[in-house]
Amino acid sequence: MGEDNRRVGGFSAGLALILNGEDSKKCSSKNRLLSCCDDLGQQSVERTLEYVFGLPNRSLNSLAGPVDRDFIRSVIRKDFSRCNAESGDSSTEREGIFIGNKNGNGPDVVDLEESSICGDLKIIKSPFLIESLAMFSSARANTCVWKGKWMYEVMLETSGIQQIGWATLSCPFTDHKGVGDADDSYAYDGRRVSKWNKDAETYGQSWVVGDVIGCCIDLDRDEILFFRNGNPLGVAFRGIRKMGPAFGYYPAISLSQGERCELNFGARPFKYPVEGYLPLQAPPSKSYFLTRLLQCWSRLLDMHSVERADHSLAQKLRRVKKFVSLEEIFHPASDAICEELFSIIEADAGNTEYMVWGPLLSFMFEVLGFHPPHDYSSLDKVVETLLQFQGSHFLFYHMINALSCGCKVAPLVLTECPYSGSYSHLALACHLLRREELMVLWWKSPDFEFLFEGFLSQKTPNRQDLDSLIPTVWWPGSCEDASYEGNMMLTTTALSESISKIEEKHRDLCRLVIQFIPPTTPPQLPGAVFRTFLQSLLLKNRGAERNVPPPGVSSNSVLVSIYTVLLHFLSEGFALGEVCGWLKSCKSDVGFLHRGGQRSFPTRLFLKNDPHRINISRLGGSYTHLSKIHPIVEHEMEVVEWDEGCMDNEETRVTHSTRQKPCCCSSYDSDFTRNLKVPAKYLAKGSRGHCSSIPERPAHVAAECSDEGLNDEITDKPSSSDQSEPEYGYRQVYHMKSVSRDTNMSTATLQEEELLDALLWLYHVGLAPNFKQASYYMTHQAQSISLLEETDKQIRERSCGEKLKRLKEARNEYREEVIDCVRHCSWYRISLLSRCKQRGMYAMCMWVAQLLLVLSNMDSVFIYIPEYYLEALVDCFHVLRKSDPPFVPSTILIKQGLTSFVTFVVTHFNDPRISSADLRDLLLQSISVLVQYREYLAAFESNEAATQRMPKALLSAFDNRSWIPVMNILLRLCKGSGFSFSKTGESSSSSVLFQRLLREACINDEGLFSSFLNRLFNTLSWTMTEFSVSVREMQEKYQVIEFQQRKCCVIFDLSCNLTRILEFYTREIPQAFLSGPETNLRRLTELVVFILNHITSAADAEFFDLSFKRHNQSSEKVNRGMILAPLVGIMLNLLDATNLAEDPENNDLLDVFASMECPDTVHYGFQYLLDYNWDGSCRREAFLAKYEQLENFLSLLTCRIVSRHDKVESVGDTDLEDSLCCICYACEADAQIEPCSHRSCYGCITRHLLNCQRCFFCNATVTDVSRICEKTG
Repeated sequence: MGEDNRRVGGFSAGLALILNGEDSKKCSSKNRLLSCCDDLGQQSVERTLEYVFGLPNRSLNSLAGPVDRDFIRSVIRKDFSRCNAESGDSSTEREGIFIGNKNGNGPDVVDLEESSICGDLKIIKSPFLIESLAMFSSARANTCVWKGKWMYEVMLETSGIQQIGWATLSCPFTDHKGVGDADDSYAYDGRRVSKWNKDAETYGQSWVVGDVIGCCIDLDRDEILFFRNGNPLGVAFRGIRKMGPAFGYYPAISLSQGERCELNFGARPFKYPVEGYLPLQAPPSKSYFLTRLLQCWSRLLDMHSVERADHSLAQKLRRVKKFVSLEEIFHPASDAICEELFSIIEADAGNTEYMVWGPLLSFMFEVLGFHPPHDYSSLDKVVETLLQFQGSHFLFYHMINALSCGCKVAPLVLTECPYSGSYSHLALACHLLRREELMVLWWKSPDFEFLFEGFLSQKTPNRQDLDSLIPTVWWPGSCEDASYEGNMMLTTTALSESISKIEEKHRDLCRLVIQFIPPTTPPQLPGAVFRTFLQSLLLKNRGAERNVPPPGVSSNSVLVSIYTVLLHFLSEGFALGEVCGWLKSCKSDVGFLHRGGQRSFPTRLFLKNDPHRINISRLGGSYTHLSKIHPIVEHEMEVVEWDEGCMDNEETRVTHSTRQKPCCCSSYDSDFTRNLKVPAKYLAKGSRGHCSSIPERPAHVAAECSDEGLNDEITDKPSSSDQSEPEYGYRQVYHMKSVSRDTNMSTATLQEEELLDALLWLYHVGLAPNFKQASYYMTHQAQSISLLEETDKQIRERSCGEKLKRLKEARNEYREEVIDCVRHCSWYRISLLSRCKQRGMYAMCMWVAQLLLVLSNMDSVFIYIPEYYLEALVDCFHVLRKSDPPFVPSTILIKQGLTSFVTFVVTHFNDPRISSADLRDLLLQSISVLVQYREYLAAFESNEAATQRMPKALLSAFDNRSWIPVMNILLRLCKGSGFSFSKTGESSSSSVLFQRLLREACINDEGLFSSFLNRLFNTLSWTMTEFSVSVREMQEKYQVIEFQQRKCCVIFDLSCNLTRILEFYTREIPQAFLSGPETNLRRLTELVVFILNHITSAADAEFFDLSFKRHNQSSEKVNRGMILAPLVGIMLNLLDATNLAEDPENNDLLDVFASMECPDTVHYGFQYLLDYNWDGSCRREAFLAKYEQLENFLSLLTCRIVSRHDKVESVGDTDLEDSLCCICYACEADAQIEPCSHRSCYGCITRHLLNCQRCFFCNATVTDVSRICEKTG
């Protein structure tokens, strides 16, 4: 009430204004003072000071002298202190707490009790940022409570297993037990979403990095409860045991290895204070007084900023309402306030951190503003005034710490968008660090890199956070309200803008660091500090990609943020002005990744033995190993140069210099663009997710993209074009030195190629895991939507019953899963796959693919390339391929810019220079995935390297390790050429070109084909045996176990696919089986009979069918016909070839089948093929023509078997045994092994030698096999 009275009285006292309007321009260029006096003649200066310092009206006497610092200081110490003494001195009773000081002197300080520490806890940063280096580490504070309501906060630096809470002295800490594992100890663990008191119970929410956990204990009600980012998680424990004085509950924490957190017992203001709960560490007594004093300064700045504004007199009257010109009091008042501020801080130095993190930081935010328009002028006046005082550097050091920490914990809030999250902290930090004095202060601090990482941190939302960020969810085909689609689009757009604003500030901060020239001797170039930071980041995060990363690695959000910054710099340019000239070959108008013409790369990045690179795996192995077997030659550490697209076909080449531009710099089909702008329409065809509308790159950019220039006005890239340049554009660093460029220092210049190298490593370590998680949610979303739709269909068909109730329960579960997946997919699109990022990623793929192709011609350099180059290239390509909505239509993704990617994978998936089999598999799997799609298969068919090298390379790569992806590729290339394919019409998608090339490769290289065929026979025999064994195991137990059923399904599919490939080769190269030695034909017929025997002789046919039944697939798609069809195809192919050739020297197909020991099995198998219902597999008229051919063969085979049986009976038993092969007992022993002279049939010996070069009788090494001319018997 008194405040209102003072305000009214002050207004009536008078008014003084600076008139800067149009009338002042006419009369004088100087300001005119309009002085208003009250009825007593008192001047308004006193009234102004009364308003500024919140004093009662007319409490100040008339001034007898000038308004200087000493006078205002006296006002602060007398009048102002007296008015704020009562409120400032009122403190809450702090009973029921005991703080045990180590030395017993000085103020009570809450600290960790060293004697309580079990394990290995390391203090990363004072006072209480701790990390566990042991498997399990625990500690207590030196403070206990037994009465009242208390709390402390824990800021999570990692999100693994941590148990935080309260414990008594009776709680033992061991290597395996900590807080919550004993009586009288209570803990919360957000990783396992549990509360602990000897036993675990589900409680709370999952936590993420950056969460602030409030640990509260209410000893009046005997309860313990926890808060996550200020949100209550509910009472965790009730009825805890009451304790006596000095024997109460201690704050305690237990961390597993590598976990980090920061404890705040009250030495800093709480991020999320809980009403009624006191901090363990008492706040400083002068905190309230300092807060009120800074409010006075804020009022003074407001008045001064209004005075400077260009407003009409009426506007000034409404806004200012009172007071004289501030010129005579502004600076003295500011200096006096600052002097008093430093006096308070100096008197209570132990609480400086609290004062800065609390009142002072809040004041700085208030001055600048939490969102544009920012008041940079007022902030500059505050900073300049503070810097005049000794000790200001210590104050600003704490402020930089507070801002860095604030970025880690600042959450996105939908209602605050687009200036939410860490935006305000970054805006203030960037403006402060534009002063060289403060930048030097930051750089010299021992925590420079740690604080830099803090600025780059972003808080990732968990499931509950996404619920509040994206409250309404919609997807194509959903039954939700129609308004949900528009609401979700608005929400995702707002969140996209927020992330864009934060990323813009990250770039501003990194620009400041790049252009900063540290005061060192000898002088360094701009970019040196940034390079050192990147190198330290790489060194610190060695092993971060492991399943269990080592302690001390950076937060994933830091890696993602710096990756995003570098990607933007390399794709869209640095916008550094003159400083940009320091970047080698930098063109400010064109992003590095989009420059056409000649390109270069310094190979020393691979070959140099840098400490931060020595442990990085290379394509040829470890650096230490390579340096021994392939020593580096000095001339190899040069810059490699090439022309963009030089490795592509000249006729189809697409570069930034050609008329046809790459996808990253061209406009594409308008219909596709329109689909992207209406995501609901497009996504109904894809994975049926949801994303915000994304603005498209304008068509005119394509014409301006060349090796000379690229239009910077890209509509989808983050910018501040809607804001005025002086306030929101890039602001030049204050007092920054300018150093002339010296050509002798070019090697020390920060090169864009170095940033590309760092970008690829950041992608591999930071982005790839996120994209993997995003892919999981996209896949799970599609599956959940299908299950939801199927359940809805079943509900509509069933109107009542217990099953209906279960269906509705299942539907609710599926719906929640869909909603959760849609939210996560939307978040990943917003944060990782914006249009601008995809453009940069595409250009990065182009650049790296061409670089690897060029270096692959230099063996001594290629083997030194880090593995993450290849891994990042492949993963990034597939992310673009699977992005939803896609970056570009799939028909042009490869064609317009990434043909070099196809060239690389087809030429190196079997490259022996790549030592890692996993990497070769990665390339092979990429081919396997791509050829499944017609549009990508076309890119392989038009690629010269693919047509020349891939067929032979695939056949040679079919080994024990890589046979599955090779099989998938061959199956896709051969698709549509087998029996029963005509029913589904898949022949239109087959590759006639590659089928011809595969046939030619086999015919031209008989040794290669023979080796491949042998491995194909062996593999098919193994898969069918495994399938048969698995089915038999389930039949014996007479239950279908889920794991075994899944195993049966996989093995059955593999067997079907291998049989299809075998069918293809019997059609394309039948002479391989019918001509020459009959080994191939005999092995083929044995496999056919073997498969037929296992498929047709099941004891329980119904149970057998269950063994390979898939979830949600009908028996029409999954049945025995899947493997029987290629068997029919094999027989028909051989019969057709036999009828066409009619060569007497050909192997007799009938005789081979008839010679088998199981004639009944053979006959039953073929009869089963004839009797099988093929209506669901092929057209009836097509099968009828083949049916007669098979029937005739079976008749002839029956006759041949009878004839052979009669012939055998006519020969004596003794003579027969002497003449038969003792291995197969089906053929004559017509071959002899040298040098041991053991005999067997030529077919058995030849088959054995395919896999082993030793005699199967005496194990002697085989030197030769000779045919026996004399016929016995």
